[in-house]
Amino acid sequence: MGETMVKARGAVIHGVGEKWSVEDLQVGDPGPGEVLVKVMATGICHSDDHVVRGDIRAELPQVGGHEGAGIVEKVGVGVTRVKVGDRVATLFVPVCGSCRYCAAGRSYLCESTAGVRPGYAMDGTLRFQLADGHGVTATSSLGTFANYLVCHESQTVAVPDSTDFTAACLVSCGVLTGWGAAVNAGDVRPGDAVLVLGAGGVGMNVVQGARHAGADHVIVVDPSEFARSQAPTFGATDTFASLDDARPRIEEITGGRGVDVSVITVGRVNGDIIGQAFDLTGKAGTCVVASLGSTDKHIAVNPRDFSNRTKTLTGSLFGNCNPVADIPRLLGMHSAGRLKLDELVTRTYRLEQINEAYDDLHAGVNIRGVILHEH
Repeated sequence: MGETMVKARGAVIHGVGEKWSVEDLQVGDPGPGEVLVKVMATGICHSDDHVVRGDIRAELPQVGGHEGAGIVEKVGVGVTRVKVGDRVATLFVPVCGSCRYCAAGRSYLCESTAGVRPGYAMDGTLRFQLADGHGVTATSSLGTFANYLVCHESQTVAVPDSTDFTAACLVSCGVLTGWGAAVNAGDVRPGDAVLVLGAGGVGMNVVQGARHAGADHVIVVDPSEFARSQAPTFGATDTFASLDDARPRIEEITGGRGVDVSVITVGRVNGDIIGQAFDLTGKAGTCVVASLGSTDKHIAVNPRDFSNRTKTLTGSLFGNCNPVADIPRLLGMHSAGRLKLDELVTRTYRLEQINEAYDDLHAGVNIRGVILHEH
């Protein structure tokens, strides 16, 4: 990096269980293959909260945020993917385009960061400094809770100049993760019955993806009355506060066979929740786990469901999407009126309101909150 430092303002988490602290930061020049992004909008995603709660181990303090969109202000030597002035969405999973997974069309598994220390740049250094000059890590090597960041070009995707920054940031994580969990990982087919556990910023997009793929029934389970009230807007056919409440309707719809696809997007998943969803999935059905959560190795499933009923239990990362292609594609669907993005944003916040934004997330009164770095 060069010696030039850009002044930034961002939200930092200093310890597990603490509140976000909005602080002055400095960001160094982009090095080879890197870009300086002026962040305009960033989503309030549950994944960042997992760091606060200790579900995801991170080297703290850390600048939070990974669901972002902004403008490229400067590029380092050798950058070819984007140029100064481009509007971009950020990628929490880099896409190099040439590793074995990218080459096979599974860029959500890109290996370019293999061996890279979490929160650090690809060259093993830190891109953010606190006001006292100490280096600080960044969530997913991004840190979109700051209004400026430096990241590798493989963590950016150019979007059309007319794209709204809020729409771009949503598609960069939550929308793609939910949509793809239904369409790619779940392989929802026309006429299917789909069960969605959790109707937040990811789950609502599972609903959209399932209906787009042709599902006849999309049953949403979420304890939040607000989430249940909003789910039909995105295509839910039935909503319930608990799985116990949903069981009679699932039996009625499927003749007791169970749903074709179940997708889990609850805030914090465990093996018991997976087991319940798997039990409600019918023969040859697929249960998709798209949530983060506990790291225990217990999952309450009957092994005979695999051998005798040929069920599938699978995971989904980034919706099993190829974001360099899929982010512009979904933004195009939004422009054409075939994907709801504006309706996902319950409220926008200033950076200084970040703790209020997470309080709202915990209270279940937002589908997605978005921080606007400039109003």
